[in-house]
Amino acid sequence: MANFFTDNQDIVFLFEHLDLARSAEAMEDSYADAQHFDYAPADAAEAVEDYRRVLEMVGEVAGDFIAPRAEDIDRTGNRIENNRCVRPVGMDECLDVLGKADLMGFTLPRKYGGLNFPSIIYTMATEIVSRGDAGLMNIFGLQGIAETINAFASDEIKDEYLPKFCEGEVTGAMVLTEPDAGSDLQAVKLKATQDEKGQWWLNGVKRFITNGCGEVLLVLARSEPDRAGGLGLSLFICNFSDGVKLRRLEDKLGIHGSPTCELQFDDVPARLIGERQRGLVTYVMALMNGARVGIAAQSLGIAQAAYQVARAYGATRRQFEVAIEKLPAVADLLAESNIDIQAARAMAYEAAYHVDLENSLLKKFEAGQLPDDKALVKQMRQESRRLKRLNAMLTPMAKYICSEMCNRVSYNAIQVLGGSGYMRDYPVERHYRDARITTIYEGTSQLQVVAAVRGVMSGTAQKSFNNFAAREYEGPLAGLAEKLAGIVPVFEEAIAYVKEQSGTEYMDLHGRQIVDAAIDIYTGYLLLNQARHSDEKLTVASRYINRIVSRVKYNCELIASGDRSSLDCFETLAGPVPTE
Repeated sequence: MANFFTDNQDIVFLFEHLDLARSAEAMEDSYADAQHFDYAPADAAEAVEDYRRVLEMVGEVAGDFIAPRAEDIDRTGNRIENNRCVRPVGMDECLDVLGKADLMGFTLPRKYGGLNFPSIIYTMATEIVSRGDAGLMNIFGLQGIAETINAFASDEIKDEYLPKFCEGEVTGAMVLTEPDAGSDLQAVKLKATQDEKGQWWLNGVKRFITNGCGEVLLVLARSEPDRAGGLGLSLFICNFSDGVKLRRLEDKLGIHGSPTCELQFDDVPARLIGERQRGLVTYVMALMNGARVGIAAQSLGIAQAAYQVARAYGATRRQFEVAIEKLPAVADLLAESNIDIQAARAMAYEAAYHVDLENSLLKKFEAGQLPDDKALVKQMRQESRRLKRLNAMLTPMAKYICSEMCNRVSYNAIQVLGGSGYMRDYPVERHYRDARITTIYEGTSQLQVVAAVRGVMSGTAQKSFNNFAAREYEGPLAGLAEKLAGIVPVFEEAIAYVKEQSGTEYMDLHGRQIVDAAIDIYTGYLLLNQARHSDEKLTVASRYINRIVSRVKYNCELIASGDRSSLDCFETLAGPVPTE
């Protein structure tokens, strides 16, 4: 029997060496739930054991139930029938199993039927499910919709909807994008109007909505017609069944099991979530950390699935009288792919872990659960601000590095299989198609760079490097730490050069090199600290750090080169605009 948790040595390693007891403390209110729910933990050790047990269950479901249905789901796809989306049979079966296993309310409070698990564990589960079927993850991974309801909706709305999410009775969609408002959500035009009785009505069109045929829709709409930009937008909840028209399903390259919908709203009744004018600025932006980490986890799952096929093929396929994994070029490709996955996973889990810490403090402030000690409260506020700055950098970094890695690893998996990888006889062609969307939705790689580079330039990255460098490293770890410390000044000089340029244009032009260099150093330190616990991890860290030293220097040379040719010579370099 396949188990996608226990058979993944790196996830198990991270589960055992991350401070999950601290994650549990962040989620549990002094373990008060143990007095009311027989499945609630009484202490940190019991909570961590619960996490392991559930992940083992998720791993078994993903390996034995989800993965065997993925190919048929991909080939069957979704269709429209009487204004409803008819899913492939396998997709409905998978959702039914996940619901019956109580896995559809992963991070929701127990009073609604949820598990009350931290984001780091949900991230692991999301990766495991994605390895089974990336399209299914797009529905399983939309639990952030329920989290938004829990965080900002009225008690009446929470009581009505959240138990249904936990039971798997409903699925949801975050309805943001419009035909003329893609990544620029401030340009959203869908109208929300309120009648004399206080009832809100939605009118307009939304496009590229993942699982837009779900039963519960959170809709970003313009509630203030006289106010442009983000402050004119509010967030609403409505039922698909209350008159939403499913205009079309997109015909896509990959993730065929996940319906991507175009929706039309004609006087659809809705209710306001939270306060007016805070739909984008507060509520949707609050989703960003979780959404970015969710796609990072999906990317990891796809990459792991593709790598598993390539690794097995490399060990069994013989050419020139040897297994092809013995050929130096193939051996290097496989080794680099596995290290690529481990490096990206380190960053994704780092981000998820710190999101939990930030959310824990925010909940305490919102609930007024503060100590009487003013100095301690001040310290908590400072820590909250630090975590907010750190996560504003880490979460786009995680989404960026994982999605780009996913595309590389999936590409290389096909390369290892050669002609067989191009055929549908093996699943790597599906993984490659599924991988492509990860660098696009929830913000393209270019937008993730724009989001992350501000944190790097503000000094958040350098502070993290200083904290890492201050730790004690002995033996072979000391030499690797010295190499990382040696390239930090080179990085800082490049950052200083960018700051000397007027405006932000040059920073945006070289943003990718800036963020790439920061990610390489940060991830190098993460792998270095993992190497404290394992000889295998020491080998991985050595390979990774030795290779990124020259890469960071190269990127820093480009940053400090003053090259503006992409802007100054654009017409020449890009060529003429095609006329046909």
